[in-house]
Amino acid sequence: MKKKPKKTTAAKKSKSSSKAKPKLELRLENPPLGVPDPKKLLAGMVRAALTCGAIIRKYHESRGPKSKGGLNVSEKLGAGLVTNADLESERACVAALRKLRPDFGFLTEEGTTLVDGKPPVTKPRGRWIIDPLDGTTNFVHGFPMFCVSIAAEWDGKIIAGVIEHPILRETYTASLGGGAFLGKKPLRVSTTKDIADSLLSTGFTYRKTELLHTEMVAFEELSSVARAIRRPGSAALDLAYVARGVFDGFWERRLSPWDIAAGLLLVREAGGKVTDFRGNDDVLDSPTVLASNGELHSPLLDAIQTPEEKLRARWNLD
Repeated sequence: MKKKPKKTTAAKKSKSSSKAKPKLELRLENPPLGVPDPKKLLAGMVRAALTCGAIIRKYHESRGPKSKGGLNVSEKLGAGLVTNADLESERACVAALRKLRPDFGFLTEEGTTLVDGKPPVTKPRGRWIIDPLDGTTNFVHGFPMFCVSIAAEWDGKIIAGVIEHPILRETYTASLGGGAFLGKKPLRVSTTKDIADSLLSTGFTYRKTELLHTEMVAFEELSSVARAIRRPGSAALDLAYVARGVFDGFWERRLSPWDIAAGLLLVREAGGKVTDFRGNDDVLDSPTVLASNGELHSPLLDAIQTPEEKLRARWNLD
């Protein structure tokens, strides 16, 4: 009886290697791309804002005396109006910015990036903060004071911002440490030093029964000393106009991060000052915002603070 030939060492190794389990390779869905250059981000942000502006302009120009031009309008509980133009603009903006930095998260007014109404569990270092149509009520009524606002945030700091006025076709940009611009023209805040010479701007919350009296008290007090006060209805544009030197100051309560993220960077890069009503610099998530040319900040702060806010600011109470 013939003996079976013994398996060689090479054959054993071959059999062993064929049974070896494949190594698992961990891949991140959106791997980090490193610290972003704010100035390089701006080019892509401007392209996204121009795309959104074209969408908004399409709806605005298609409307007539007896036609809404395909515009569908509904109301968000306690948060004003929303239209299909808002939603179309936001989706286009998200798609463009996702290509620019896939590792960034999103904070948007209309919530088109939420999954089951919730943000992602993991928090990325970078985030896009978007208002696809700031001034929707103006837009619905055909009053041409509305805009697109896009900001880039990194590690909790706003590093780049774009505000696009689609009707006037004005593009405002700012980058952290790189200045603020209207097109290629550098922006600087006004040099007004006397509140009697000032042109101010404000806005009122949609929660009329809650804060209207408080807001009107400040409005009346400043109306008695300022040259004039305007209420255009777009916080993002109000901030852009402070940066431009048109308005000497702007204040409002109950705004959201997407209303002010790009604008606050514009004002600061144009040499202005932005705080909450207690004088704190961290305003992105604050319920109050005051922007000024810096010269008028203290008297404006004193005029708009309620007695309780003055007390809490004085004793640094949270």
